[in-house]
Amino acid sequence: MSLAVRCSAILLTLALGVSAFGQTTSKADKKSDPNHSVIGVQLYSFRNEMKTDLEGSLEKVKAMGFTFVETGAYNGKTVAEFKSLLDKNNLQVVSFFADYNKLKTDFAAVVADAKTMNAKYVIVAWIPHQKEFNLADCDLAIKDFNEIGEKLAKEGLRFAYHIHGYEFAPHGNGTLMDKLMAETKPQFVNIQMDVFWVAHPGQYPVAFLKKYGKRIHLMHLKDMQKGLKGDLTGHADVETNVTIGTGSIDYATIVREARKLGVKYLFIEDESSRSITQVPASLKYLTSIK
Repeated sequence: MSLAVRCSAILLTLALGVSAFGQTTSKADKKSDPNHSVIGVQLYSFRNEMKTDLEGSLEKVKAMGFTFVETGAYNGKTVAEFKSLLDKNNLQVVSFFADYNKLKTDFAAVVADAKTMNAKYVIVAWIPHQKEFNLADCDLAIKDFNEIGEKLAKEGLRFAYHIHGYEFAPHGNGTLMDKLMAETKPQFVNIQMDVFWVAHPGQYPVAFLKKYGKRIHLMHLKDMQKGLKGDLTGHADVETNVTIGTGSIDYATIVREARKLGVKYLFIEDESSRSITQVPASLKYLTSIK
């Protein structure tokens, strides 16, 4: 570890009490009690830092108190090399992000990478579509997700879809999200609920949790700037990601409900340019929720 990184880690520890965070996280994973959800981080939060200092960035992630991470990129390394760097910092991959089309065209390669990472879940974060997500897009995704999920199950992996907001387009008496949930097979298709992307199109995160909680195995936690006007595009300025607990989303209620329902993995994701300081502050807030 470089002197600069070591100093940074010491400062983080003193400021945030991160050793306690790390203990809370690792112990939580060993418990079956649903009130002990694991708090991890999506490494995409530090994509800019990892471009210039991959090893130092991973050391900082560990110093913040994290053990469990999500990833889908290798930052110029082979998957084996990247896994080695994660192992060096005792960072465990829970979920591996894969491109929708690659799962259809090069399934074996995705499975190989996920297994090298020792991931439990393979996650798709975007359904290809034109300007607006429509019924035809939804029908195709339902078919593909059921097939992909079943194939992954045979490989000992679980499939999850990371919702992105556009799925809440009106359909019948509900939304296309409702159709997606109704017609995908629960034994093969799980959900990663991104709280931001439930709130952004005007939905209610707690209501969504209560409605689909049994199928929500993982969550993305990122807060939304107060006063932000949302839509159904699935896009937002990344700078509207603010420290959890300071934005417009009621995270205390959401986290308590997630724990009650047994959602095991809660991943902080912060896409803003301030993630290196906001993520530790978000972690501090989340671990304070009783």
